Amino acid sequence: MTNVLKKTMMALLLPFVLVLVWQLFSQMGWLNNYLLPPPSGIIDQLFALAHHGTLLKHLSASLYRVGCGFGLAFFLALPLGFLLGLVPRAQDYLSPFLNFLQQIPAIAWIPMFILWLGIDETSKISIITYSGFFPIFLNTMHGISNTDSKLKEVASTFGLSPWQIIVRVYLPSAAPSVFVGMRLGLSFCWRSLVAAELLGASKGIGYLIQEGRELAQPDLMLAGVLMIGLTGLFLDFLFLRLEKTLLPWRDTQERREVPKWQPF
Repeated sequence: MTNVLKKTMMALLLPFVLVLVWQLFSQMGWLNNYLLPPPSGIIDQLFALAHHGTLLKHLSASLYRVGCGFGLAFFLALPLGFLLGLVPRAQDYLSPFLNFLQQIPAIAWIPMFILWLGIDETSKISIITYSGFFPIFLNTMHGISNTDSKLKEVASTFGLSPWQIIVRVYLPSAAPSVFVGMRLGLSFCWRSLVAAELLGASKGIGYLIQEGRELAQPDLMLAGVLMIGLTGLFLDFLFLRLEKTLLPWRDTQERREVPKWQPF
């Protein structure tokens, strides 16, 4: 048994047991099947949505919004994080204001964004962008600020230009922190998307949950919740694979730095 297969089985053990107990309790009549539909009913609802093409329509709309919002957050946060990381003096001017905005959750802005931008895609993408901005910005600034000073001294000694130092020293050093920020930012974007779709949308996973509430169909609501979790998990997995592909030296460094456990 490979290590990957073993870890996968260990990760699936607890969810499998919980779903099995849930299904058994439902069949035995110990749970109210209207308030908490059995897993089999939720799966049937998902298959019905997939068969009619409804699931793909809602999922595609949600993924489009997250893609646009996350892309905008990345292209806004990355250069600003680099700027404040390279020029610590700029933090004195910008950090207080950015810290103030960071304390305001995206959901608090939803009514104002709808008022300013309407209920179309612009307001939803703006909310998603706002949610994903700060994790990317803060981790980028942290990665740049904590670049090893010895590396910068060596680069200057070899006569590298400021741009070459940024590309060959700062960027590789900050890349792990940037990827952590991007991973967190994507998670924040995905969660804020659902809140935006709950308040004003004609399609999307959040709208699907809202539709289930209006139609008094808990199985439809839980099907939407299940799709949120599974899609977010899949996106996070893809991001981890991308990080391992683009930053192969990080795994090597972690294996070298983390000592193996030795029995007494």
